[in-house]
Amino acid sequence: MAEAGQASLRTQRARVISRLVAPAAVLMAPAAAAMVAALALAPGAAGAEAWLSLERTAARFPSGDPIWLLKLRQGPRQLASWKAASGAANRQQHDRRWSPGNAAPLPPGRYRVGTPEPWGQDLWIDLEPRFATGRSGLGIHHCLPGVGCICLPDRRGLDGLAAAIRRWDVRRLEVLH
Repeated sequence: MAEAGQASLRTQRARVISRLVAPAAVLMAPAAAAMVAALALAPGAAGAEAWLSLERTAARFPSGDPIWLLKLRQGPRQLASWKAASGAANRQQHDRRWSPGNAAPLPPGRYRVGTPEPWGQDLWIDLEPRFATGRSGLGIHHCLPGVGCICLPDRRGLDGLAAAIRRWDVRRLEVLH
């Protein structure tokens, strides 16, 4: 009974916060709005694990690098997304499972997501492949162009992603293509 009451309180709190936050999110940059929306939801509100997916799009950054979308999901719902780069613009078709140094995007598959941690003046989120590959030293960080990791060109977006990973206890990434 106490658990049901706590779940009801979490749901009510999420509704109140979303009503207060939604009008302000319209005035924010897309990355900041995504962060606010993701953090306003109560973790586990839908009862499913939160996880990340990475998908290539047809769009490009002004630099020519392909835009990938890093999405925060819970079950079938998308809670937030961030524009990212993975791999150098001219290396998108290279062998993605080959050892480091070829600047190809991350190979498709499942990764363990580490806890965000300081990395000089930046943040580093470790990614550990859960499949056989010669690639190592993979992570999510602030950069552009991408040369093999997942690079978020907007530092505020990276901060928002790190906050969402901590809040939702995200431990899984699926690179879809």
